[in-house]
Amino acid sequence: MEEREKIKALKKKIFITAYKAGAAHLASSFSVIDMLYVLYCKGIVRYEPGNPWNEERDRVILSKGHACLALYVILNEIGMISDDELMSFCQPGSHLGGEPKMEAAPGIEASTGSLGHGLSFGVGIAIACKMNHYNNKIYVILGDGECQEGSVWEAAMSAANFGLDNLVVIIDDNRLQAMDSVEAIMSIDSWSDKWEAFGFETIEIDGHNLKEIENALVTKPGNGKPKLIISHTIKGHGVSFMEEVPIWHFRMPNKEELEIVKAELGILDEELKG
Repeated sequence: MEEREKIKALKKKIFITAYKAGAAHLASSFSVIDMLYVLYCKGIVRYEPGNPWNEERDRVILSKGHACLALYVILNEIGMISDDELMSFCQPGSHLGGEPKMEAAPGIEASTGSLGHGLSFGVGIAIACKMNHYNNKIYVILGDGECQEGSVWEAAMSAANFGLDNLVVIIDDNRLQAMDSVEAIMSIDSWSDKWEAFGFETIEIDGHNLKEIENALVTKPGNGKPKLIISHTIKGHGVSFMEEVPIWHFRMPNKEELEIVKAELGILDEELKG
């Protein structure tokens, strides 16, 4: 299957899972799915399916935990979460809720959703891995609106201070947050300038271009610096009426909108039943 078609199929799975659950942060999941696909399905993240809790594994921390359905779908794709587990999303008794719960399944490395804490968690793990002389990477995915949290910048300062070149921070820069645009709520002139001032090596990419994502992830930072990837994305990417519209932060389609989703993602009526 051609890779863009594969991404479309993953978005389809995200939507079907959300539809059966009755709720999810669809637009946020659609903006970050390309990054997660490259991380896990293009050989970037090192993991052992038969030994998923190996201490020397790479770790991906989804600090913007409301996009967890994208993570669950990717973990299902690589065999870490079963089909039955995925379809239990947000159902009574399920261990897959609307925010990630640490170790609820292999690949869920942190309990997130209360924004601003994932990077601190990742910095601590990166320090511990360096002390243990592990040759692994810690990836932390932040939302751009999330970077308004002061704890993000305390962690950023620590990462540079301790020379954490095993840390890769990724900003899902879709320019929207829950209630409005990031610019309207807390305008930022340049993410790159700010993170470089904190001691990071920065790269800016099109977050829906799979080759650019892959190149950015494999590029090694210099001088012992942590790396920041500014991934420019479109919130709601792939569904026309969701793209760059703030009200789709947490909402499900009505009848008319559902028909558009079905047409654009190739969803059949029978796939939404049960």
